[in-house]
This record gives sequence, structure tokens and C-alpha cells, in this order.
Amino acid sequence: MTALLVLMAVLAALAIVKARHVRLPLVSSSGCLARGRQAVVPLTTGQAEIAATIAGVALSRSMPVRAVTIAYAAALQESGLADLPYGDRDSVGVFQQRPSQGWGTRRQLLDPVYASARFFAALARVAGYQRLPVYQAAQAVQHSADGRAYGQYAGQGAAMATAFTGQVPHGVWCWYGSPVRGPGRLAAARRELARIFGRLPAGRAPDPGLRVLAAGPGGWAVASWLVTHAAAYGIRTVTFDGYQWTAASGQGGWRRERPGPRRPPRAGVTFG
Repeated sequence: MTALLVLMAVLAALAIVKARHVRLPLVSSSGCLARGRQAVVPLTTGQAEIAATIAGVALSRSMPVRAVTIAYAAALQESGLADLPYGDRDSVGVFQQRPSQGWGTRRQLLDPVYASARFFAALARVAGYQRLPVYQAAQAVQHSADGRAYGQYAGQGAAMATAFTGQVPHGVWCWYGSPVRGPGRLAAARRELARIFGRLPAGRAPDPGLRVLAAGPGGWAVASWLVTHAAAYGIRTVTFDGYQWTAASGQGGWRRERPGPRRPPRAGVTFG
């Protein structure tokens, strides 16, 4: 049944292709879906990891959803949402930024957190970028040879942006071909969350889980980041706002928690 639901979502996502160019990964034993307001976008787990990081950096800098759409369009065109160690001339990373053009060192630009922060800093200096077409705003940052190419990904970028920034609740989920094994690196995951999203106060959670205090769309953005990085950090469950995702049944997406007789409301995102 869950496999059928995933197949139906992927088929729905293909409807976007009829209207505009969309970069879609091959369906495999591992993958992710981002359900936006108007479309469902299938992604590889690697693409989803980077997309969640870009959204987190945007939230930490109080950038609007439109800025995330622009960033996704640029990243999809430049690298296919991959942290490439190569590119044209000395370009590297998700946005194919060039050390020789003052974006940072090669090592810095191969860090999606740093690369995203530099992209958003440059975008914020573009006057009226929220009113510009996506391709014009992206080109004002990237200075590419063909700026109109970014426009191909405006629709996909917009759908992904509403999902990864939490504007659409429980809009991002992943499944993994191999079971998540070994002890969870939960403390490391919390440190990386702080590096991306900024300071997130800790809350009490049932041992051995952890909880970070976040609410509303920001909470869903944090939850999405944890789901997309579950394999990297050994995360088996993520719970937020009455919903739970589990690695064991990731294809089923987010499901409502079963109510307990004495379960108090839990604030924040719990993972373990």
C-alpha cells in the first residue's frame, strides 16, 4: 500500500513536466518527496539533504519563501542540487561559486551551509528581488552566461520551497533502502541543526531521544532536515505537532501519533 502511495505521488509530480522543465531523479529504493502547495516533487536523498539545509539557512537569516524558491532554481540549474567538487573553470559546490570571484575558498564553498549563506547575502543586496522573475533574481546573484536557464526551475523551486520551509506541514518525507543501523549520533545532529538554523533551545525528551524547541513552519523545517539526514545521523523517528515519521516505514510519510491516555502535549521537534 505504501509503495502504491509513493508511485501515485511520483506520477502526480510528473504533471509538472508537462508545463515546465523539472529535474527528476530516478525512482530507487531510497528517495524523498517534497509536497508543495501545487505539486509533489521527487528527489534523491542527497538532493533533499541539500534542499533542507538551504531552507534552514534561509530561515536563520529571516529570508522569505521567495528567496528559497530563487535559491532552489539557481542550485538546480547549476549543480542539480549536488555539492559538486568540480565545475566550469574554478566553480564548485551547490551554486557553482568561484573562489577567484571572491565567493570564498574552495573548502568553504564545498560546505552547503556556507555556500547558501553567501548566496542569500548576495540576494538580499538585489533591490526588489522579491518582485523580479525568478530567473532575473537568480541571475543578479550568479552572473551566469545564460540567466534565463534558471527560469526552467521556477515551478519546481516554488513547490519545494513551500515544503522545506514548513509552509506546507509534514510536506517532506524520505525512505531508505537499507535500515538505519548503529547508535544514533543525536548530539552531532543537534550541533549541526544549530549551525544551520541558529540557536535552538533544547527541551526534555524521553531517553535516548532529543528535543529542540521550534514551532510552526520553522518546526516543520527542522523536522524536514532531520528526516532528510536520518541515514547520516542514525535517526529512526522524528515527531512534531502530533505527527511522526519513522525510518522503518518512511515510504508511508508522516502519520498521526497514536494518542496515549496520559500523554501531555509535547512542544518542539523530538528525534531519536
